[in-house]
Amino acid sequence: MEHLYEKISYLTGLAEGLGIDNKSKEGKLLLHIIDTLEDFADTISELSGEQEELSDYIDYIDEDLADVEDEVYENLDYEYEDDIDYIEMECPHCKETVYLDKNLLDEDAVCPNCLETIVCDCVEE
Repeated sequence: MEHLYEKISYLTGLAEGLGIDNKSKEGKLLLHIIDTLEDFADTISELSGEQEELSDYIDYIDEDLADVEDEVYENLDYEYEDDIDYIEMECPHCKETVYLDKNLLDEDAVCPNCLETIVCDCVEE
């Protein structure tokens, strides 16, 4: 950010050294351009500071969220049943191969491909 202010100071000094003043149209224009550049630099500096504050705030939120996730997911049981028996069958609607839980054979299932109801009249082996 300092480099912008240095360049603006250089332009201000250059304008003074060249004797540019508000008496000519061109002089007014150049001096107003330099003032506008300084306004831009001030605004960029303010935005940069606000962006840093927001970045820090996001980091704090991220840390807090990590703590909440640890608390929530620590209490969940992630044990999955590895002993589920599946039966392979073809969907009567889309002819896609689907796998159904043998324990749920007496219930109607939905094909994940076509979303149609599959009535399973299968006999357990």
